[in-house]
Amino acid sequence: MGRTRVAVICGGASAEHEVSLQSARNIVAALDRERFEVFVIGIDKAGVWHAADPADFVYHPDDPKRIALKADAAALAIVPGRESGQIVNADSGEIALEIDVAFPIVHGPTGEDGTLQGLLRAANIACVGAGVLGSAAAMDKDIAKRLLRDAGLAIAPFEVVTAADRPLDHAALTARLGSPLFVKPANLGSSVGVSRATNAGELAAAIDLALRFDHKVLIESAVTGREIECAVLGNSEPQASTVGEVVVADGGFYAYDTKYVNDTAQVVIPAELDADSIEAVRRVALAAYRALDCRGLARVDVFVTPEGHVVVNEINTLPGFTRISMYPKLWAESGIAYPALVARLVDLAREQHAADRALATSM
Repeated sequence: MGRTRVAVICGGASAEHEVSLQSARNIVAALDRERFEVFVIGIDKAGVWHAADPADFVYHPDDPKRIALKADAAALAIVPGRESGQIVNADSGEIALEIDVAFPIVHGPTGEDGTLQGLLRAANIACVGAGVLGSAAAMDKDIAKRLLRDAGLAIAPFEVVTAADRPLDHAALTARLGSPLFVKPANLGSSVGVSRATNAGELAAAIDLALRFDHKVLIESAVTGREIECAVLGNSEPQASTVGEVVVADGGFYAYDTKYVNDTAQVVIPAELDADSIEAVRRVALAAYRALDCRGLARVDVFVTPEGHVVVNEINTLPGFTRISMYPKLWAESGIAYPALVARLVDLAREQHAADRALATSM
């Protein structure tokens, strides 16, 4: 039996492009070459797909601020409906790659919002991670919160606004949601465009920033509690990892620069919680995973309040795999090393793809 052909798809036309490249480098390095034949498909910031050299596909690989995709190769296109040869040269139409599994690590819009997942499914290519519905539901924080609330899970109070709602009444908002307020694009991750607002001026600036990245903006109440994260792995029978805590110094919050540039947050694994609290977080993580119809993997972020309540913050269906990312660290602490983890994700993708293909498509 030959090696499984895996294409790591990275980059993308998103504000999270650079994070994706960092993650992809680690995944490519971790895939066992005895089991897998590894390819890289890099998506540039215009959204064009390119074949890339797995051994050398980024500039400035060790600088999070300057890392960039080497997008020198010919453009690729994908052909739906085929059983093989779906990835072709965009100019000639000739088959460019033959793969068994796509491992997308494209963060943000068009990468983890169901767009890419739908394209791969239409092309009959197995895909690591959630499907169209789970990806789209988890990506949109407004929709995700409504589904989580309907499933009986605790969430922070929130409101949604668009550009048409400006100017906002800061006093009225704080009367309903309290202060400070957290403002974020509804459809973005990695803490891009997230702000903390304590007055009317900060709120207006935060709304303007979030609207640069999305048409819909979430305004949330602050939750007093510890920031705890749990990794979930699996399809129909998911498992939850141990839990970790994000500790941000000086009263700050877990913003983009804190995560990926300055590296100033402290990650504590396992979190220093009592056994009952850890099990409560794991139960909530699994419930949230199922509520949003996730598959393959997700990282569930929660707050644990001083009273011991678990409040869901968000679910990330394509969590980062950078050197400081929580998802692989949590599974390493739980007994699954990085190479075994990425191999398991490929296996789960093939299992789910086989199950999907077994469904009837005609009466």
